[in-house]
Amino acid sequence: MAAAMMNLSSSIQSGLFSSLKPSSFFNFKTTHFKNRFCLPQSHFIFSKRSMLCTCSSNNSNFQTGEKAEPYVVTTPLYYVNAPPHMGSAYTTIAADAIARFQRLLGKRVIFVTGTDEHGEKIATAAAAQGSSPSEHCDVISQAYKMLWKDLNIAYDKFIRTTEPKHEAIVKEFYSRVLANDDIYQDDYEGLYCVNCEEYKDEKELLENNCCPTHLKPCVPRREDNYFFALSKYQKSLEETLAKNPDFVQPSYRLNEVQSWIKSGLRDFSISRASVDWGIPVPNDNKQTIYVWFDALLGYLSALLEENEQPSLQSAVSSGWPVSLHLIGKDILRFHAVYWPAMLMSAGLTLPKMVFGHGFLTKDGMKMGKSLGNTIEPNELVHKFGPDAVRYFFLREVEFGKDGDYSEERFINIVNAHLANTIGNLLNRTLGLLKKNCQSTLVVDSTIAAEEQDFKDTVEKLVEQAHIHYKNLSLSSACEAVLEIGNAGNLYMDKHQPWSLFKQGGAASEAAAKDLVIILEAMRIIAIALSPVTPSLCRRIYAQLGYSDDQFNNLNWSETKWGGLKGGQVMAQPKPVFTRIEQIKGTENGGEAAEKVVKKKEKKPQVQGVVEA
Repeated sequence: MAAAMMNLSSSIQSGLFSSLKPSSFFNFKTTHFKNRFCLPQSHFIFSKRSMLCTCSSNNSNFQTGEKAEPYVVTTPLYYVNAPPHMGSAYTTIAADAIARFQRLLGKRVIFVTGTDEHGEKIATAAAAQGSSPSEHCDVISQAYKMLWKDLNIAYDKFIRTTEPKHEAIVKEFYSRVLANDDIYQDDYEGLYCVNCEEYKDEKELLENNCCPTHLKPCVPRREDNYFFALSKYQKSLEETLAKNPDFVQPSYRLNEVQSWIKSGLRDFSISRASVDWGIPVPNDNKQTIYVWFDALLGYLSALLEENEQPSLQSAVSSGWPVSLHLIGKDILRFHAVYWPAMLMSAGLTLPKMVFGHGFLTKDGMKMGKSLGNTIEPNELVHKFGPDAVRYFFLREVEFGKDGDYSEERFINIVNAHLANTIGNLLNRTLGLLKKNCQSTLVVDSTIAAEEQDFKDTVEKLVEQAHIHYKNLSLSSACEAVLEIGNAGNLYMDKHQPWSLFKQGGAASEAAAKDLVIILEAMRIIAIALSPVTPSLCRRIYAQLGYSDDQFNNLNWSETKWGGLKGGQVMAQPKPVFTRIEQIKGTENGGEAAEKVVKKKEKKPQVQGVVEA
């Protein structure tokens, strides 16, 4: 998108459609049919079922019980008109970190992501590639799955809106809303932006009726569509937000939503007569259900178990309501206004929270393909690895606000925090332990820390990280955990165990205890930072002599001081995170160029700065 700010969440549908009832907004002739009709009551007969967990990722620590309430977190369903970008990657990384933290707390987590695969833009994109819409959706949906794998995204449900079970849920939901007298027909015409897939008000258009977002002319279009009676739910939404201010977060997003509602809600179109690639409207196969009234329901259809008869009741009993909808701020209106009103109409419980985060810039500038400054997530993860990518965006972007990426800052932050503060501390401590203690702990970490303030410092930082994670302050959580590493390095430099070992006797015994203290801090870091950098923390845990199974079954309660025991044997020291080096050289006739390389691993040393 030329000169457009890339959002940190690829929306379920990248454009915004008309939220205004055409009869009260556009300057054209309107004929009101308002043909309200009902469907048989058989549409609303539901079967009972018990709540079961079939999550694909590790939920072995979840609280047992037949009706244990799950923690359900969702990303948007990403629109497949184009391959995934850094915006969609950021949202999903954040959701994954939140899901991993909740699993550490022992919650039964259901992490939902997926793709929105209907609409005119998708059909157009497919035609441009010489493929069918179905083939196009298969390719792009798979691209998302591959990227999520590369980024270590441990989702539990991946829903595609072209799946038969999703279509069944959409039709049943539509029928419910229709039976509640909240859907009617209306005929209107206006200027339509194909890229946004919405009708535009002439007042917001640029010269030559160009869309201000896509800078392309809108085309005249007239259609007979179905509308959802959003205006009917204005008072109910106002009351909901007044009673539940945490429903929309951060708080400044709540202010935006309240302002939208206060300005007056207008009914919006939920069907298209000119779009074939979509779910047919029940009782009117000449129209398809419009993107948002289709895609939002993916949050429900995703909860269905495999091979079960799809129904709203089955979906609801499998985990509804959602604990957290994580979205970009560009689609806040649809999730915080339209979606709850739709759920009210259908008689379903509202989600517990909608969190709208910010946008991303690069080198302080808005991103766009025409500017050549987009961030390609596949390139980034293959260049630097998943831990570096995950850590930088969660640590450096204050969650909820806009954030900026530059490669220089990326490398500096990752090297300083992951390679130096954490990796180097572990490496040199294990090196000293190997040289002086045969890689064996001489005493329990609880005993080693007696009469030491360091233990209290770590415990306070762990509690801070816990609070920040719970409050979705992911950057602050990373900072608290990093401070444990900083405290460990200060402790090491102050006590200088390498010197104490040379003195022998009581000094050598004290030095051996110092190493146990540092390694206990590293054990705690491996747990507390695992939601953000799971692969790095797995390597740290392995260096401390633990197995993959032990790492997979960790619980947040194990951040309590005292995990390491005397006699435990540590693994042989080796770097857990390779530094990224920028080497300046000359290429192309002498022009200066920078090349990013991984520093060659060296044999671990005992003193000084050892490569992490």
